[in-house]
Amino acid sequence: MSATPAAPRRRGAVRTEELLQTTLDLAAEVGYAGLSIEAISRRAGVGKHTVYRRWPSLPALLLDALSRVWQSDLDYRDTGDLRADLREQFVRSGTALASPPIGPVYRAIIAEAQADETLRAALHERFLANVEKSTLARITRARQRGELAPDLNLEFAAEVLCGTLYYRHLLSTRPVDDEAIDALIDLVLTAHAPRR
Repeated sequence: MSATPAAPRRRGAVRTEELLQTTLDLAAEVGYAGLSIEAISRRAGVGKHTVYRRWPSLPALLLDALSRVWQSDLDYRDTGDLRADLREQFVRSGTALASPPIGPVYRAIIAEAQADETLRAALHERFLANVEKSTLARITRARQRGELAPDLNLEFAAEVLCGTLYYRHLLSTRPVDDEAIDALIDLVLTAHAPRR
C-alpha cells in the first residue's frame, strides 16, 4: 500500500511561499500599479489558476504576502529594556512602511479596503490586530516587571503607540523619524511610569 500523500502537500506549501516571495519581489520592482494576478503568475512561471486556487483576489494575495514579511521580519525583541525594544521596533517598522515593497503595497491595500468591508475586516484581523497584539504583549511584560504603572490601560496604550505611527505614514506628510519615535515613546512611558 502506498504512503500518505505528504510530499504533494509539502510541494503545495513550497509553491505558496514562492508565490508570496514573487509577489513581494514584483511589488518592489513595479509598485502596486504594475501588479496583477497575471503578472505574478507569469513571473512565477505558473498558470493563473495556480494563484487563484490559493487567493481569490489580488488584495488577498498582497495581504498574505505582507503578513508573511511583517510576522517574520518585524517581531519585537525582548532585551529587558522596554524603551530600547519599542524604539528598535518602531524604527524598523517606519523604514518598512516607507520603503518598497511593504510601503506602497500597504497603502494600496488600505485604499482598497475602504470600499471593501471584507478586505477591511481581513486587514484588521490579520495585520493591524497582530501589530497591536505584539505591542500589547511587549508592554504587558514590561508592566509585570514594574516598568509601567500597574493601572495602565495596556490595550489603549498599544493602540496609541501603533496608531500614531500608522497615522503619520498613511494620512500625514510628517515623517516617522527618530525625533517622532523618541517623542512618542517618551510621551507614553513618562505618563505611565510606575509611581515611586
